[in-house]
Amino acid sequence: MTIKNVVILGGGSAGWMSAAMLVKSLGKQLAITLVESDQIATVGVGEATIPPIGLFNRYLGIDEAEFLTQTQGTIKLGIEFENWGREGERYMHAFGELGRDLGITPFIHYWLRARQQGHGRGLWDYSLNYQAAKAGRFIPLPKVPDSPLKGLVHAYHFDAGLYAGLLRRYSECLGVKRIEGKVVEVALDEGGAIGELVLASGQRVAGELFIDCSGQRARLIGEALGGQFEDWGHYLPADSALAVPSENTGEPRPYTRAIAHDVGWQWQIPLQHRTGNGLVYASRYLGDDEARAKLLAAIEGKALAEPRLIRFKTGRQRQQWLKNCVSLGLASGFLEPLESTSLHLVQSGITRLIKLFPRTGIAASAVAEFNRQSAEECEAIRDFIILHYHLNQRPEPFWQAMREMAVPSSLGRRLALFGDCGRVFREGAELFSEVAWQQVLIGQNLLPTDYDPLADSLDGKELEGYLANLATIITATRDKLPRHGDFLARARELAATKGKGLTTKG
Repeated sequence: MTIKNVVILGGGSAGWMSAAMLVKSLGKQLAITLVESDQIATVGVGEATIPPIGLFNRYLGIDEAEFLTQTQGTIKLGIEFENWGREGERYMHAFGELGRDLGITPFIHYWLRARQQGHGRGLWDYSLNYQAAKAGRFIPLPKVPDSPLKGLVHAYHFDAGLYAGLLRRYSECLGVKRIEGKVVEVALDEGGAIGELVLASGQRVAGELFIDCSGQRARLIGEALGGQFEDWGHYLPADSALAVPSENTGEPRPYTRAIAHDVGWQWQIPLQHRTGNGLVYASRYLGDDEARAKLLAAIEGKALAEPRLIRFKTGRQRQQWLKNCVSLGLASGFLEPLESTSLHLVQSGITRLIKLFPRTGIAASAVAEFNRQSAEECEAIRDFIILHYHLNQRPEPFWQAMREMAVPSSLGRRLALFGDCGRVFREGAELFSEVAWQQVLIGQNLLPTDYDPLADSLDGKELEGYLANLATIITATRDKLPRHGDFLARARELAATKGKGLTTKG
């Protein structure tokens, strides 16, 4: 059976990201239909991203200046974690590089050696992303001029609803058909696969392949096909969030804030027109009314709406591709937004599907490979998120329980290896780099007892000069960068010169 008709259930960021990528890649071979209902609200709080989103936009041909303007977007250079180790402490998972590796020896081992010898500079003195973020500066900078050092690596904050709207316009211009309607029945064929969706209007929408972007309900892969959900609540017990927008109180910071509180954490995501705020918490430790009061007391500007309550269950579909249905977004599972991975998982999922896309039939081997890769990706991200909670030194019962719980063996192995000798190895195609792991591990006070012997290749004076030179280059580069607000103003000017509507390249 040739795959000619793809049906996507659900809009929002997940649905329209999927539609845009599919029509860009396979639009000449496929008829793509997206079914959504205006009566069904999307979660729409995912406003922070990680650097691969830039690849997604560039593949689609979306101009950055217009993207930032149409989505009220800002630049994100990293995530600052406050109070996650002890109250009053802070560190950043900054994108980009730390210092400069020498040969096969990661920079961190030279820093660890120097630290043992009384070196006073912090690890983030050697991160250009961190220095630019805290100074509120940004301009696209792939490489530091007249230097072997790499430049800035950035992602975005943006209004998820506006982004979905942008991608809808893009997709419909390239031929995606949108049908407004609510699904009342999912009709299965003789083999138990999905045959068509029946809408409240009586319209029937048939296809050979279905993409489930219906949110946590998982209307297709869960309810219709009986997919099994793997619950990770024992590792990540937070099950609730309250979200509220607030007025900006100054120039938007070019980084996300994640601020730990006694039973969870709060996010602050600066956009051009407002700030996104939220409080993530475990309902068995904190009531909704208390959480609401805690959130409203902590926001920096005036609240622009009533806080919206979101319940969630952490985990994933065991088979994210089941029969002729692929689940993406919340329909495939949920990992709390601590490291801004929600939209990335949509991006990687639809990219994976395109790489394995069937032509004359759905091969069991392709389904198995999709599910294997999906599982590995989700489990690695799960471990990275658990890491933040587990390595805490806070006194509250919630945090004590997180510190004392048994972690997945995959994470336990990494903790032991880093604690003993400062080594981190990136496995396969996993999302987070060695530098990302190093920053969180050290930021939460896990300092290795030893370092790589190759770091002894420099004598004392050489090591001192090497570190001093790096810090000087980074500081001088930071000081020459324009203000983040000036960069955004320039982006708005560029977008205005291109007229209204979405501009694409190629």
